[in-house]
Amino acid sequence: MRLLSRLFSWFRPEPSRPLSQVWLVSLWMGLLANWPLWKQLNSLPEVAGLRGTLFTLAFMGMVTAATGALLSLLAWPRITRPLLTVLLLSAAALAHFIGSYGIVFDPTMVVNMMQTDARETRDLLSWRLGLSLLALGALPAWWLWRQPAAPRQGLGARLGGNLAGFGLGLLAMVLLALAVFADLSSTMRNYKSLRYMVTPLNAVYSLSSATLRGQAVPSGPPAVIGADAHLLPRADGAKPPLLLLVVGETARAVNFSLNGYARNTNPELSKLPVLSFKQASSCGTSTAASLPCMFSPLGRSAYLDQKQPQENLLDVAQRAGLAVLWIDNQAGCKGLCDRVPNSFSAQLPAGAAPMPPGLCDGEECFDEALLHGLDARIAALDPERLKRGLLLVMHQMGSHGPAYFKRSPPDLKPFQPECRSNALQQCPREQVVNGYDNTIATTDRLLARSIAWLQGQSSRFDPGMFYMSDHGESLGENGLYLHGMPYAMAPSEQTHVPLILWVPESGALAASLKPGCLAGLREQPVSHDNLFHTAMGWLGARADVYKPQWDLLAGCRR
Repeated sequence: MRLLSRLFSWFRPEPSRPLSQVWLVSLWMGLLANWPLWKQLNSLPEVAGLRGTLFTLAFMGMVTAATGALLSLLAWPRITRPLLTVLLLSAAALAHFIGSYGIVFDPTMVVNMMQTDARETRDLLSWRLGLSLLALGALPAWWLWRQPAAPRQGLGARLGGNLAGFGLGLLAMVLLALAVFADLSSTMRNYKSLRYMVTPLNAVYSLSSATLRGQAVPSGPPAVIGADAHLLPRADGAKPPLLLLVVGETARAVNFSLNGYARNTNPELSKLPVLSFKQASSCGTSTAASLPCMFSPLGRSAYLDQKQPQENLLDVAQRAGLAVLWIDNQAGCKGLCDRVPNSFSAQLPAGAAPMPPGLCDGEECFDEALLHGLDARIAALDPERLKRGLLLVMHQMGSHGPAYFKRSPPDLKPFQPECRSNALQQCPREQVVNGYDNTIATTDRLLARSIAWLQGQSSRFDPGMFYMSDHGESLGENGLYLHGMPYAMAPSEQTHVPLILWVPESGALAASLKPGCLAGLREQPVSHDNLFHTAMGWLGARADVYKPQWDLLAGCRR
């Protein structure tokens, strides 16, 4: 009885005690900050009726018990309140984003978050986020800091209480899981994304996992690939190749009228001899995951398994002797362009005309800024390399959300009314789609004008264009918005991307291909795996990492 009495004394509900604070905050976060999880769970057909209600209540208890058990180990006077304040505010922010956009918080999302710049962060701010931070985070944190200091307690007694809190929380979680094991195993197996909605345990797991992965990556420069890179000999009098590689952002293939979309989102490209591949898939569901992968020669499976970062297409093309230039209109190249000439669209080179009015607002530029000053940018490159050819990469802002209305200029908004808010779930879905489709029309004009610029280079180069987006986007289907879902459970809207080629009929490349061969591939499955090898084949570059079977042009050469 004495032992039992002492055990219960550790859990006296005194708000000043760190262990009591931990469990009160765990109860708050488990029940209230997880409202998106309970909403999602309640919508599942398997969780219906009395049995479903009992399962949901048990799941709430499991989340609270698991959170309390973990935090019990950290219930020490000097760290409890600062730690709980951070967790409360984090849980409040996660509740907003998960509830508003249907996202999940996994290790990939952590990487995305770490690579988000100020412009992208600004687009995510809203009064609803502020309200969530206030109601779910700031108010309980304010209450927490108003509690008196904890009574003095010996180290042994404090440690014993913390261990008891951990053990009892773990026991409660296990007992509840066993009580509803059949429903729990079935639900978690069929809806794997639920595990990344459990706040704040999802943040703890994902941050830890991302940190460990980062520490496992060897320091130093990336491993050299294509050390034997070289250019194939050109026929006498043949012009050097100029490949414009446009990296799209957040464009989904199903919203391109070139692929059968009912709306005319490609009015300009539809008048040009371009090839749109209708079954293209991405390497990932975010820029951080897809961009390095699509420039790698490895293909998605091998890329995910690699132990050390490697060089990419830009390095190999430069090593082969070509001129390489990356122009960015977004948050950067994720390290891909660090070893080649690169600049942002707003950074005009010497000799370039000033940016036209309305193209940039001081914080962001429309994608057409990528075309401004191109001749001056190219003139600054090594002339000897330019004689061999040029790989020019333009990285779009594209259809980056949630503020789609910011991505299309005032004179190019054919679909009205459009959602003018970054709180997409508050707009009628047709307005969200209107705003998004306006961004696709903007990309259409960029690509058409890029082709016009390329045609103007035909006296000096043999030009061509390869456009492909890094990933797609959810626009409210099944309650999901934006992107970044774990690849294994991501909807097709986030992985089905556009791929468009322009091969001028009068160019040397077209003359080297069998008539109609490329057009016959439009319905074939293709992916980011093809980008590196197709670009190498297009430029006439070769290396030991080049795989002709992944080169879209290889099978069509005469």
